[in-house]
Amino acid sequence: MKAADLREKSVEDLAELQKTLVSDVFQNRLKNFTNRLDDTSAIRKSRRDLARVVTILRERARGVAAKAVANVAPADAGTHAATAAHAKPKKTAAKKSTAKKSEVK
Repeated sequence: MKAADLREKSVEDLAELQKTLVSDVFQNRLKNFTNRLDDTSAIRKSRRDLARVVTILRERARGVAAKAVANVAPADAGTHAATAAHAKPKKTAAKKSTAKKSEVK
């Protein structure tokens, strides 16, 4: 399942698909445990599809515009100015205390 195809669906359709995928993940894990699952990669595929659906639902709940995420130019992401703006400041080394700890006897 492609994320682009999922973004075209409505929230109701995605919620229904999420319920279906949750049951698929459970069924695949159960079948694998009882040695009835022939294709073990189905577990991984269904988990990833479920993660895609959940991600899109959360994006919509938060109001994140999918177009804004898709319009980020890959050339801009690699420039030094773009990475320097988001860089964390360097931590300075803490000075060690020269005071001796008292010994307890």
